Order: sequence, then structure tokens, then C-alpha cells
Amino acid sequence: MSEVARLIEGRSRDLGGFAVRRLLPAAGLQSIGPFIFFDHMGPAVFPAGGGVDVRPHPHIGLATVTYLYEGALLHRDSLGTAQVILPGDVNWMVAGRGIVHSERTPPEMRGADGAVRVHGIQTWVALPKVEEEVEPSFAHHPADTLPEIRSAGAVLRVLAGEAWGRRAPARVFSSTLYVDADLEQGATVDLPAEHEQRAAYVASGGIAVEGTRYVPGQMVVFPSGRKVRIAAIAHSRVMLLGGAPLDGQRQIWWNFVSSSRERIEHAKADWREERFAPVPDDPDSVPLPEA
Repeated sequence: MSEVARLIEGRSRDLGGFAVRRLLPAAGLQSIGPFIFFDHMGPAVFPAGGGVDVRPHPHIGLATVTYLYEGALLHRDSLGTAQVILPGDVNWMVAGRGIVHSERTPPEMRGADGAVRVHGIQTWVALPKVEEEVEPSFAHHPADTLPEIRSAGAVLRVLAGEAWGRRAPARVFSSTLYVDADLEQGATVDLPAEHEQRAAYVASGGIAVEGTRYVPGQMVVFPSGRKVRIAAIAHSRVMLLGGAPLDGQRQIWWNFVSSSRERIEHAKADWREERFAPVPDDPDSVPLPEA
């Protein structure tokens, strides 16, 4: 039996000024563990004075997870949060019954003396059905608060959930695996066996599994219950993700995730009719798509 169940190739998406690679949802595979959306942002380079400008937009039924390799983003939301995220930090925003947020390059990073860079991973975690309408919340976890496991040539940072007996500080709603693996050439990692669904995304470098090589932009999905060893064939950054399967299919429309189509229709009307709370100090907004 193969150690690989499926290979997902990233699809390029233009977010207005910079491109992302989208891995989830994929054709025939909506989620891996609770992860229902996975974007690799950049690496992008903006001219001096430029940067990311994701205007205020709404979410329901999920938690957004932002993690940077390079650059900085200023998160603002309708709870009144204003938080800069730097490389190695985790921003964990629970949308629940509804939240609005924006993500922009901080003004102090847009100086005229050089280019503006951004590189990172943006994911959505679908909430269990019983938690879909939970109160919205936001938590920032600095890099030095995240558990690290170090072995020969490997630094494994647990971003959310649990791995190798270490637990990240973010509040998760189901069994979750989310790890940033920084691997020197020749380093190996044995995936945690306790999670039913598991995958590895190659952000940079390259890996080999059972003699087959995988390159940046590819996500390797593994069968349940199999022992899996990943070997770095170059200095690599690999995101390990997974956990318990979702408790049923989800409806996904624009930035809304729910087990109920009616709930999404209600959220669409709320945004159209401006019933979501605004983001303080960021009065702009993204209009509801027509389709």
C-alpha cells in the first residue's frame, strides 16, 4: 500500500495585486482534518509605498489562521482588534456567528527606501456544527509562545493543536495538526500517528516520501493509519496539517462557511444590508460578489 493517497497541485489565484497558490478546497476533497481552505501567499514583492490591502470583509462558521514566513500584516477586526503579525507568530480569528476583518501591510513598512515583501500561509479551519455560531474572538500568539521540537537538522513549530506530545496555545475546536517544519537537507520527520487525516505542503525546497520527490506548490495527502517519513532533499519549509475529519460536508460561498445553505443566504443578506459590525479605523469594505 502506498504511503501517499493523493497529490494536490496548487492553483494560482489573483487577489488583486498579488497571487496566491490555492490548495484547498480541491476537486473531490473539500477538507483535510478541519482545514477547509489553504492558500500560500507569495512570495510577493511590492514597490516602495505599496503592500497588501485586503479590505474589510466578513466571515462566518470558521477560524482564520495567518502565519508569515516574511513581511508583516496589520490585522483589524470588528471586535476592535488592531494587531501586527510578524514572521513566526500565529493570528487565530474565530468568526463564529460573524466577524469582519482587514489585513494590510502596516504603514511603517511602506517606506520609500525599499521594496515591501510578504510571504506566508493563510488557512481556514471549519468549526464543528455545534460551534458554528460561537461568539467571535481573536487571539495573537507570538513566535516565542509556540512549542518547538528540535532534532537533527529539523525545527518543528506547533502552530495549532497537538503534535509529538506538545500542544500549541491556540484554542482549537477539534483534533488538529498544524506544524511548520523547517528542515535542513537530509533531515527526516516521522508524521504524528494520532491524527486520522494528515497532509504535507511543500512551501519551499523539496521532500521525498517513499522514494518519490515532491516540489514547492504540491500538497501530499497520506492514508490514515500509515507510518510516514518525510525526508528533505534540500533546505525546505513544509507545513504539516490535518486532524479529525469534519462532522459532515460544508457549504462554502465567498468568505462564508456553514453546514447550512440557509445560514449562508442569511449572511449574504446581512453583508448586503450592512448588518455586520464595522471595523474601527478601516471604513472601506469589499462588496458582496454578484455570483
